[in-house]
Amino acid sequence: MSTASNKPAEKVPLEKVFAPGGWLARHHPHYEFRPGQLDMAESVESALENRQHLIVEAGTGTGKTLAYLVPLLRSGLRTVISTGTKNLQEQLFYKDVPFLKKMFPEMHVTLMKGRQNYLCRQKLYDMESQPALDGMDQVEQYPKLRQWEERTETGDRAELRWMPDSSELWKKVDARREACTGQKCQQFERCFITQMHQRAAQSDLLIVNHHLFFADLALRQNDYAALLPDYSALVFDEAHEMEDVATQYFGVEVSSYRVEELARDTEVTARMKGVKSQEVFAAVGELRRRADLFFEVFPRTEGRSNFDNRDSFLEVHRGAYSALTNALMLLQTEVSRVPERPEEITNLGRRAKELHASFELVMESHERNMVYWWERRGRGVFMQATPIDVSTLLRERLFQQVETVILTSATLAVGGTFDFLKRRLGIQNAKERVLDSHFDYAHQSLLYTPMHLPDPRQPDFARQAAEEIVKLLKTTRGRAFVLFTSHAQMRDVYERVRPHLRYPLLIQGSMPRTQLLDSFRSTPHAVLFGTSSFWQGVDVQGDQLSAVLIDRLPFAVPSDPVTAARIRQINEEGGNAFSEYQVPQAVITLKQGFGRLIRSETDRGILVMLDQRLMRMPYGRVFLDSLPPYHKTNQLEDVKTFMREC
Repeated sequence: MSTASNKPAEKVPLEKVFAPGGWLARHHPHYEFRPGQLDMAESVESALENRQHLIVEAGTGTGKTLAYLVPLLRSGLRTVISTGTKNLQEQLFYKDVPFLKKMFPEMHVTLMKGRQNYLCRQKLYDMESQPALDGMDQVEQYPKLRQWEERTETGDRAELRWMPDSSELWKKVDARREACTGQKCQQFERCFITQMHQRAAQSDLLIVNHHLFFADLALRQNDYAALLPDYSALVFDEAHEMEDVATQYFGVEVSSYRVEELARDTEVTARMKGVKSQEVFAAVGELRRRADLFFEVFPRTEGRSNFDNRDSFLEVHRGAYSALTNALMLLQTEVSRVPERPEEITNLGRRAKELHASFELVMESHERNMVYWWERRGRGVFMQATPIDVSTLLRERLFQQVETVILTSATLAVGGTFDFLKRRLGIQNAKERVLDSHFDYAHQSLLYTPMHLPDPRQPDFARQAAEEIVKLLKTTRGRAFVLFTSHAQMRDVYERVRPHLRYPLLIQGSMPRTQLLDSFRSTPHAVLFGTSSFWQGVDVQGDQLSAVLIDRLPFAVPSDPVTAARIRQINEEGGNAFSEYQVPQAVITLKQGFGRLIRSETDRGILVMLDQRLMRMPYGRVFLDSLPPYHKTNQLEDVKTFMREC
């Protein structure tokens, strides 16, 4: 293939790019021809040329990233790629794109993250002359941040390996929209956000994540300025996460943290801008007091609770609620009275007004397609209005507006079809492909289901499951993920297993997720106990991970307010929520969890499902038909024989 241009007129057949001896084979030292990769690339190119939507399930090992990148760059269309995580974004931008620069030297690519990931220069400069630093940590971090600001080209926090995730200093200097003064800012031309948008406007390819994409789509829905420039094609990588993220951004959330953030920002900004009005600081104090009194009325138990009883709640607690909303109005009023106020101070009044409106929506509205719920998480209370069904929104705002939308993941199909995905996302017309993985699952893996264990809903399950886990981990010599659907079950089984094993045991919550994974990778024979955050987006290749054990079929908790509302809606409309929603959702989650094991052609290991409903119940067939062709057994001796070869 010519490397001089990426214009469509100079295309050659994709086979010459992907086939043995083709462009990729000549330029990539580890390239290996995979028929599924070429198949996917041709499907993507056809969808782009014919302006069609495309859904592709590409099993692990297919090489789906290059399979969509090459056709996208050949198309000449401005394209957005939206990934499930910032890690995948960075892999695309720093690894895959530089390699393809050899083929497309003239292409322009921009990496875009949410504003909170970038430094605000003006905030940093304001701090230098004002007493806005609290504690020795911030005093020590500030000079390092100033030195970094002078040399960084992007202002991306990801460059700051030394700054902890919990840094309070970063919260004071990040570029969140709430505190931005836009073109009125002295640093507007030098602003990292401005520069990112300028690069994006000149780029062929934009690499974003689902959170940024749906934040942009929600802003467009409300006629606010868009975060992304216009584009003609769109790829969702890890598309199985789309409904959850879209639901988050088309809803409304208020929380005790959001109120405290406004109070803190008002104090810090007022001090830095030399505001003398004692009434502003008094209004901040009043807001904090009223917020404390309001959020104190919520029960102390952690977890999500339905908030359909808001009317009766307000009958009892109307005084506390009104006092809080009045305190927000007071803050807005006092800020507006500051003489010759700079734009940063005006913004604080706008934020107080927006927060007041959000409280009214969450507490007083009764929209039919919304479910209202609250949650206590640690010291925080969160209240949300969440759409029950986002399919109409996505159909109208996304699939009918963009010519070509490509959805891909290793886990999209249920029982070989995309019916579930299309219903949930509002997709009416799309080409569909299910591509087999490059891996030989029948020889690389063994699925073990111990039929002697009780149903996971039985009280004795945890004890017997722990005994089985001990036997299995001795067989695998550690080297395992043990994954759970609940934190309580994870902690219970961990405590039961711990006295009986000599292998290093790691448990979620004992350290940050990234550090926990690093410890697992670097510790021989380690075992990691985890919940939902370890079911996906985790890649451990080689012998270090030789087993994935899962406690039960991952059905969403039916009492969860959002899940319960969706079940009720489907049943009221004459459907069967169990078969149409609960089972398919659990199938995709299980495929993600099992997908942690086999990450390369040389990986081998066992998959364990401790829930015998997989084999016993009629709906278990849907799970089995959706999984790769693992070799299966219910005999522990088969596991021991298999592991002797690993």
